[in-house]
Parts: sequence; C-alpha cells; structure tokens
Amino acid sequence: MAQVTALIDANNFYASCEQSLDPSLIGRPVVVLSNNDGCIVARSAEARALGIAMGTPYFKARQTLERCGVVVRSSNYALYADMSQRLMSLLESQVEELEVYSIDEAFARISRPVAADLLPWGRRLRALVRRNLGLPIAIGLGASKGQAKLANRLAKVEATHAGLFDLGHCNHRDRWLETVAIEDVWGIGRKLAHWCRLRGVCNARELRDMASGPLQAKAGVIGLRLQRELQGHACLPLDLAPSPKQETCVSRSFSRPITSLTELREAVATYVVRASEKLRKQHQRAASLSVYTRTSPFVPAFYSRSASTQLDLPSNDTQTLLNAALPLVERIFQPNRQLAKAGVLMEHLQDTEQLQHHLLVPCSAAHLQRRDTLMDTIDGLNRRYGRGTVQWAACGLHSGWSMRRERLGRAATTRLSDVPVVQA
Repeated sequence: MAQVTALIDANNFYASCEQSLDPSLIGRPVVVLSNNDGCIVARSAEARALGIAMGTPYFKARQTLERCGVVVRSSNYALYADMSQRLMSLLESQVEELEVYSIDEAFARISRPVAADLLPWGRRLRALVRRNLGLPIAIGLGASKGQAKLANRLAKVEATHAGLFDLGHCNHRDRWLETVAIEDVWGIGRKLAHWCRLRGVCNARELRDMASGPLQAKAGVIGLRLQRELQGHACLPLDLAPSPKQETCVSRSFSRPITSLTELREAVATYVVRASEKLRKQHQRAASLSVYTRTSPFVPAFYSRSASTQLDLPSNDTQTLLNAALPLVERIFQPNRQLAKAGVLMEHLQDTEQLQHHLLVPCSAAHLQRRDTLMDTIDGLNRRYGRGTVQWAACGLHSGWSMRRERLGRAATTRLSDVPVVQA
C-alpha cells in the first residue's frame, strides 16, 4: 500500500471556535481581535465575503463592522489552545502518524490501498470533527507535504470539492496545479516568487517542471527539495517528536501605560507564573532568565531595558523563578516612563530527567519531590477550575494593566463558571 500525506487544518480556527461555543454565531460574520483588541486576526467565511481585511486596526473598522452586523470577539487563547488539543487528539486516533504543525494544522500519514479512493475516509473524518467539536476542517491529500499543502489550498478555494481534495487521485492534475499562483506555493517567499516570475514561472506546475539547476543556484537545497516535493517525492518526513525548546518567552502589551514600580512588579510576576507553567508542561527547567520592559516605539524618547540572572540550580518552580526575577525589576524600572510592554524569557532550558546539583547549594531529593508535588497540585487546580484559581500574591489582586479584552466570549471548555446550565 502506498503512503499518503494529508494536511488537515481547521478553517478560520479562532472564529470557528467562537461559533462552536455559541451556536447563535453560526452563519453570521464573526471577527476575532488581537491582544488589547487591537487588530483583526481571524475572520469567519461570512466576514471574508464582506471584504473585511486581515490585520485591519479595530478602531478603523469599527463603524464598518457595526454597519454590516459583524460580531466582534476578543482573543480567547485558553479556549483556542484547549480546542486545538481536542482536535489533535481526535485526529491522532484516525490516522497512522500525526505531526502537529501549528495550533490548527497537522500533517498526517495514512496508507492508500491500490487504486483506492480516500475521499470517503476524508468525508467521514470531516463529519466526525464537525460532530464532536463543531469545527469545519479542510483535508488535502498528496504524495508529499508539498503536494498535501497544495491539495489543502485547492480544497478550500474550490467550492465543488467541499473541503477535501486528493491530488494523488484526481483527473487533470497539471490543470489543477496551474490554478495555484507561484506566490501561493508553500515555501515560496516574496523575493523567490518575483525571481520565478521574471523567468516565466508563474504557477505550481511551472515550478515543478522548471530546470532544477537555476532553482538550486538561487535557493539552494531548500529550493530543490521544494521542487522534488511538488513532483511527488517525500523529502520532508513527519516530525513526530518535535525538538525540545531552547527558550520560553511570555510577554504582553499593557492595556494602558504603567509608570509605577508596583505595577511593573505585578506584571513581571504574572508572566513568570505563566512561564513556569509552560516549563512544567514542557518537562523542562530554566538555568537562567531575563526580564525586560519598554515604552511604545511611537512615542518620543523611546526606552527599553532588560536584565538577566543565572540560577544556582535549573528550576521550573514558580517560587524559585519569582525570587530570581523580581529583584531584576528594580534594575529595568525607570520613573516617569510610560511603559507599554514587559516580558520574561526563560533561557538555557534543560530536561527534567536530569539535574546537575551545585556543591554550594545543597538540595535534597525529598525537598525537590515536595516542591514538584506542590506545583503539580496548583497546576491541576488551575486546569480544572480555570487559570488564576490558585494565584501567587506577587501577581496582585486587581490589575488595571492587564490585557484589554472587552469582547471576550465564553470559555466553557476551560472555565467551570462558563459551562452552560440547562434547567430541566
């Protein structure tokens, strides 16, 4: 049986998640805003049909959105992450191998029996995801990742294919490849697309058939590999075990400029708490960390400063990381500066399976076990009852600087209080 690569992704993922939790939004134009309700970062199919452009600042589009009856939602990242995890878990049970490529996109490997049509399998998978999660997905099938990407694009733009296209089992394959502009081919950037057009290569079919020598001279082995992928040679294997992260960063822009040391300490503490949760989820410890803050780049006298420190023992313990990070805040703070953003960066990450102890910093295995158990308990409570259920005092109680999300929808999958209650 031949191996087939599938690219499966959720259509208009953020907007679809909002529609999944609020069925009254289905069939209505929906847009999702970025941090601090700044720009439009996601649109439903109905909003796309109205010509609403991606990346438009909300304050510029507000009147148009109101006039067209568009529903506006603030970004709900906890909801999107949870829905992504549910989607990937469901897909993993339906394919032989799965590579999670992004929050809403995954490559999969399946076997095609001789002369078999995989479209029925694709239709069943789309129906299953729709029924279980309320998310529409598109599936592209091909002999390689490059072909699967093209097929996925054709599945979306060609209404007759209803979100499913098999490039390895279709008629007039060259004709379909000619409908994909060179700029829309996976891996082709703006400069390379311009170079191709100057040589008369304007679509995916022409890129596949062009002489490999000039392409290799221009783009090296990456360009040659891309061409081989379009020809049906699987040059890019599935990445089933992603490489460990080298750094973990948490940063946010404030809803309003802050000028006090207390508020900056609370913000940095909040970001350290979030970064330590990420480290534990990744099964990693940080050996050093940095904190930084800056003003807006659009105001006079731009200010930016950072500070770093090394840890005696690599750690993912929130208390340890707070003790290391908070003294750095005084070093980066400067009075009378209207700070617009701050962040923390966990560096020199190590796997939790091993820990190199310090001769002058004794730390028993029993103490480490107690701290790990405490962190696991706190993480478990926050996962079950919602983030912030158990909070660290350094983060403050009422933060007026936190990210503005005035149009936040429900988060019934991650917040117990948002679960709908039916009176029967």
